[in-house]
Amino acid sequence: MSYTARTGLAVVIAVATAGTVHAMSVTRSPFGETPEGTPVYEYTLKNDAGMAVDVLTYGGIVQSIRVPDRNGRVEDVALGFDRLKPYLDNGPYFGALIGRYGNRIDGGTFTLDGETYHVPTNDGDNALHGGPEGFDSRVWQARAIEAPNRVGVELSLLSRDGDMGFPGDLAVTVRYTLNQHNDLRIHYTAISDAPTVVNLTNHTYFNLAGAGEGDVLDQVAMINADRYTPVDTSLIPTGSLAGVEGTPFDFRTPTRIGAHIRDDDPQLARTEPDQGGYDHNWVLNTGGSLDALAARVSDPVSGRTLTMRTTEPGVQFYTGNFLDGSLEGKNGKTYGHWGGFTLETQHFPDAPNHPDFPSTRIEPGEPYHQTTVFHFSP
Repeated sequence: MSYTARTGLAVVIAVATAGTVHAMSVTRSPFGETPEGTPVYEYTLKNDAGMAVDVLTYGGIVQSIRVPDRNGRVEDVALGFDRLKPYLDNGPYFGALIGRYGNRIDGGTFTLDGETYHVPTNDGDNALHGGPEGFDSRVWQARAIEAPNRVGVELSLLSRDGDMGFPGDLAVTVRYTLNQHNDLRIHYTAISDAPTVVNLTNHTYFNLAGAGEGDVLDQVAMINADRYTPVDTSLIPTGSLAGVEGTPFDFRTPTRIGAHIRDDDPQLARTEPDQGGYDHNWVLNTGGSLDALAARVSDPVSGRTLTMRTTEPGVQFYTGNFLDGSLEGKNGKTYGHWGGFTLETQHFPDAPNHPDFPSTRIEPGEPYHQTTVFHFSP
């Protein structure tokens, strides 16, 4: 049985199982307003396993993920800011929902049904993460999710035909939910009234030692992928699928993130010329099954482990190569070089210009679906 109690802006959900009451809650609080005066809210999801997640209506940003370590000490493992203004100042996409097209499109140009479309470029000559005014800079409509076994927030947005050059009106819904097992589930849906391309993702930077607690080089990663997509000098995929065996990209067995990050490899140099770094798409072996483990990262010191499962064919593993300590994050901490990693589940970068890649095209009235689950354990 379950019951729901409401107090002001708070919704508290309790679930009774075998005589024990387990409390989950979702609460809403103000988080400032945009320069246009639009209010921004923060939704806080909590379970009684010691985990809490904060999500902003601005950019659909995961502002905080608080999880315990092996000794029960709780730390925030998501990089971000305490205030709204730094998010408004076009930072490095901390925690943001990305759309309409996650990752890069070569020259900001693609063709559908013989017609060429242009997305404004914001990464050299390329369009990155949907262009300069992508979904990460929008205020989403929101409502709390109340269910016996989970709490969450549902975000919705209508992207009009021509938004950042993309065709078709696109209605998007993203649900963040948290259960008692420390699963943070992100479920994306979208539907268009015209042929278009869609590639949604989330851009949370994780540091399992705690945000601002040094670099992630000693954290240990496993990525269930035999291949990755090499990039050219502008970080656009060449179109080939290269094997990871014998390269710095082989994470099929648990490997320190920093084990090969400084190797003399042209692919690492293209993403970070001075010291090397990962910013590539891995081709997952999972076949889009949520039952298959796609990635796992653990921190040997704290004991925190993050596992990821997804319906997507790829994941962009990025190691915060251009963080340089100049950004003041939460609690006055700064985020230095390699200070976080991302697991951006996705279709492949520049797929509209690579017919051999999994297609990102959707037809009118044909729903787009994607689910990714991040599980945290001490």
